[in-house]
Amino acid sequence: MMAIHKITDDFYEDAFTLLALHSSMEDYAMVYALNLCLKSNFKRSAKDLDLSEHISFPIFEWRDQQNDSYWTLISNKSSQEENVVGSNLFANEPSYTKYHLVPEFRDADYLLKIEHDDDNLEERTVKQLQTIPKIITAYILEVDNLKSKNNLIF
Repeated sequence: MMAIHKITDDFYEDAFTLLALHSSMEDYAMVYALNLCLKSNFKRSAKDLDLSEHISFPIFEWRDQQNDSYWTLISNKSSQEENVVGSNLFANEPSYTKYHLVPEFRDADYLLKIEHDDDNLEERTVKQLQTIPKIITAYILEVDNLKSKNNLIF
């Protein structure tokens, strides 16, 4: 008889903070603003987060060696172009379908995931982010209550 090993939720530890950012900036402009404000060095990851064949989210990451933390900025929204075929008024016009990485927070434009050990880092970061003029608001999300937190494991 062969033993079956399963990984339980107790084995995997969610040791990260998740911040929601509301802004109309494009992702490259958001990264530029974060690098200026936080004195960070976010860079585009070589691979995007692919949830399916047509749904992908760009990832920007930064490893802070000095404070032993790993930061990831990811867009919460992705759109896919679909062509509508038909004989109505909008025939042969493209249609766009929006997808969200964390559907529980559809209004959040970006998610900032921080893997760290510092307890005061979240509040300091939120205060710094709120000083950026193009960021409407920033706040901490409760990761334990998210139904789609498996989308954040990458």
